Amino acid sequence: MWCIFPDSKGTAMITKWRCGIALAALLLANPALAQQMSVEELAARYGARQSVLDISLSPSGSQVAYIASDNATTEVLYVVDLNGDGEPRALTRLGEADAELTGCDWANDVWLVCEVLGYTQANGSVPINFTRLLSVATDGSEPNMLTSNRSTRAYGLQQDGGSVLALDVEGEENRILMTRDFLAETTIGTRLANEQAGLGVEMVDVTRNRRRTVESPDEFASRYVADETGAVRLKVRRLMDSAGRLTGETQYLYRTADSSRWQSFTGDLDGFRPVAVSAADNVAYGFQTRNGYQGLYRVAMDGSGSSEEVMARSDVDVDSLIRIGRQQRVVGVSYATEKRQIAYLDEDLANLARRLQAALPGSPLINITDASADERTLLVVASSDVDPGMTYLLERDTNSLSPLLPLRDPLVDLPMAPMQPVEFPAADGTMIPGYLTMPLNAEGPVAAIVMPHGGPGARDYWGFDWMVQFLAARGYAVLQPNFRGSAGYGEDWFGRNGFQAWETAIGDVNDAGRWLVAEGITDPARLGVVGWSYGGYAALQSQVLDPDLYRAVVAIAPVTDLGLLVEQSRDYTNYQIVRRFVGEGPHVAAGSPADHADRFRAPVLLFHGTHDMNVNSYQSERMEQRLQAAGASVRLVEYDGLDHSLDHGQARGNMLLNIDSFLSEHLHQ
Repeated sequence: MWCIFPDSKGTAMITKWRCGIALAALLLANPALAQQMSVEELAARYGARQSVLDISLSPSGSQVAYIASDNATTEVLYVVDLNGDGEPRALTRLGEADAELTGCDWANDVWLVCEVLGYTQANGSVPINFTRLLSVATDGSEPNMLTSNRSTRAYGLQQDGGSVLALDVEGEENRILMTRDFLAETTIGTRLANEQAGLGVEMVDVTRNRRRTVESPDEFASRYVADETGAVRLKVRRLMDSAGRLTGETQYLYRTADSSRWQSFTGDLDGFRPVAVSAADNVAYGFQTRNGYQGLYRVAMDGSGSSEEVMARSDVDVDSLIRIGRQQRVVGVSYATEKRQIAYLDEDLANLARRLQAALPGSPLINITDASADERTLLVVASSDVDPGMTYLLERDTNSLSPLLPLRDPLVDLPMAPMQPVEFPAADGTMIPGYLTMPLNAEGPVAAIVMPHGGPGARDYWGFDWMVQFLAARGYAVLQPNFRGSAGYGEDWFGRNGFQAWETAIGDVNDAGRWLVAEGITDPARLGVVGWSYGGYAALQSQVLDPDLYRAVVAIAPVTDLGLLVEQSRDYTNYQIVRRFVGEGPHVAAGSPADHADRFRAPVLLFHGTHDMNVNSYQSERMEQRLQAAGASVRLVEYDGLDHSLDHGQARGNMLLNIDSFLSEHLHQ
């Protein structure tokens, strides 16, 4: 297989693609295939879990590790020798329903460090998540549990299993830096004298799980950041009240290169949130809001407090830091206007990304996700609105580009509907940005869905969306509004957030539906609303503002009672933060759809996972009870043991089938 790959001067070079992983395939979409498939098969394909959940490149660049799933609750870690036969070899698997293998990074060319996210109940009743770290070898050695709890008896359950701060520690072989949540130890029920508790840092030998403390525990610490040499240079402290609840106040501390003393950032740094350190430049990179928009700045770590703008805009927030390689070198920033943009600080990588985008079909978004230790071999993901994503291996010395694995193998041969950035007017004349996806070969008015995003401190982006594409394949136009209250458009747009200022946010959501009708995209009898999390809340609350607008309402894992949302956080450390975010006053009752079930005229379909840690499933149960009491049409589908994301292929397929049947019945398809 051959590709044309322009060099840095724009000259086309013809290079042969190396043989990639045996599973890889570049399949052309078949426009007629979706029409030939049954709705059951379409739902199964679009609802399937990603084929590749995580992928990483070894320090030498000669091996790739990736996590795949069985489309249900089992994850398998595979490794591929790129210089060998290209066949994936399974290293370990996790099949527990209440635990998920979420990601792996290479400690060296033999050992990987992997994270597990789990669910349990503290004291038999309070739902909590927990994490664990383990090291897995490619040579057949036994895995090591890296999360430490030396106590024979401890107060509470260790939720935080630690996070990796540095894969490379200068002068230390086979050792990484990781955080550890030190729990107060007991002997025969009595607390040991002088025992410290809190988050600290340990140096851990991944081959034998031997460790030593390098940062003493701090009860208020929530995060540490190391530089590229493995020196711990930043500490984030989240303050708590006397009841052990977070106050929302945060301290950011740093160390100079020649000192072990922690000190606060000074100067014009109000709200500066450091996220990375460059030892070579002796600066901290962090986000700060100035003139109403978040930008990226770097601050000297010499005590002077001098600050320099890296990237800031006057229309959208700069929201992401781009880092590559084992030492997590800062190479760029990212922001989203109509489409996601990356501004590389490294001009060589900027040229490389432009060349890749020009070489690959459809000018996809280019994301450099990993690199070998010398950064001569890169792991690249290319994706777009009509491309769920393909992973590639780029060898910079030879300009060879090898396809590896599609991120969603069940979808590689299906045609996708393009997503177009649009604007529509709100009732007060404000232009609201959003994305419109029309079904392929649409003629005349079609049934349409308004799909508000979750959050509310989030926004929708141009790119692949499995639920949008399923609805488009079933003939629906889908409009995703970035209503006021969305993140990413500055402080004024976010306002008081989509709960406290729900009338503005939900008004924009409803105006999205009215625009679809006014533009002739749909007609009033074929207009529905579908949302997940806050989007589910918005879908329900849209009925409170205008019961006649939407003819069908689908809410997945929705908030339905704002007061209950606050109360359900009472057992957790973030109670005060949730309480302040939701606020107090008349808007709490007025903004709770469960309190206004008598307003509903459209039928409602609810979905919820019983192990949802973001929004308790009782929120949907209460909505169902209230709607039933009001004589409204409602049905609740619960998925036992699943969390907020319903990350289970068969469950998602079942959900899509239920949504399709519901919309077909009520939108007169």
